[in-house]
Amino acid sequence: MPRLLPALTAALLASAALGPASAQAPQVAFRPFLSGLNQVTAITHAGDGSGRLFMAQQDGRIRVVQGGKVSGELFLDLRALTRAGGERGLLGLAFDPAYKTNRRLFVHYTDRGGDTVLARYTATADGRRADPGSAKTLFTAQQPYPNHNGGQLAFGPDGFLYLGLGDGGSGGDPQNHGQNLASPLGKILRFDVRGADAKPAPGNPFLNRQGVNPNIWAYGLRNPWRFSFDRQTGDLIIADVGQNAFEEIDWQPRSSKGGENYGWRVREGRQCFEEGCRAGTYVEPVLVYGRQEGQSVTGGYVYRGSAIPALKGQYVFADFASGTVWAARMTGRTWTKSVLGRVSGPSTFGEDERGELYVAEYSSGRILKLARGE
Repeated sequence: MPRLLPALTAALLASAALGPASAQAPQVAFRPFLSGLNQVTAITHAGDGSGRLFMAQQDGRIRVVQGGKVSGELFLDLRALTRAGGERGLLGLAFDPAYKTNRRLFVHYTDRGGDTVLARYTATADGRRADPGSAKTLFTAQQPYPNHNGGQLAFGPDGFLYLGLGDGGSGGDPQNHGQNLASPLGKILRFDVRGADAKPAPGNPFLNRQGVNPNIWAYGLRNPWRFSFDRQTGDLIIADVGQNAFEEIDWQPRSSKGGENYGWRVREGRQCFEEGCRAGTYVEPVLVYGRQEGQSVTGGYVYRGSAIPALKGQYVFADFASGTVWAARMTGRTWTKSVLGRVSGPSTFGEDERGELYVAEYSSGRILKLARGE
């Protein structure tokens, strides 16, 4: 999760005015959509044709938004189960691709003991809320420190559920979780959740290796704060929060068989973090930026909506600290970014059913919708 420090948040709020888009970037406006929903950590839809959006808040609440209005009834309340604050809390929300028929949804939260929980819930027949009594814990991971919990949950084009976990926290990955294949930390995990339980997905790259966690899809990550799948190509794009010098964007084509090592803690960005690291051993990021531009990346989505034609096919992401929002053009492994504008403490992006994009301002409580600029 981005570094959610009170002093930093206050500074961001003091400079919340939107900046102009750069000359090279598509003209994009950040239009107020909602207010009063502070500390939003996930925005998503159920894919059921209802047009609803679901907002997860760090304290454990999930709210329903329809027609630009927030329902007075909570969709799910996990506050009694969740330890929230700093980089802990309700961090991920995903709806089953077959939600319209099976009414299943999945959450990732920090439990009262400070550890990671992946759980499944089932919505009531009328779809107005998730049934608290339907809770099923599918996976847990011990967290050695209170930061770098990761958070993203998303179904891939293969129908499997992907979970992003950070390296377990502290600084510099002191227990080397990122490179340890026995540990689920510092990884993207992939699960088959079609049955009653969560199982390692068929085809996971380390499925039959002794002493290796069978759920691992990719590794060498520090704190993947938001990843997404391009809804058109199926490619996976990961935003990984850096340590001292660099933020990075990693790209995995849909054709990948998994097993990529993105380098942490041996490398940060494209540079050695540990002495003696070897070039060519790790998958290089497609984009890197340094501390002069920001210090905590928030991953977004490849824009596939229709409201902003000039933005189509570009990856939209931001930095929590600087508030800068960028669009990245992708040409193979050569990516270039341009500034779309600035917002206050962008904690997460989300897509609606039509592919239009939203961004949450962590402390102001505003949800902004990306629209075509003047």
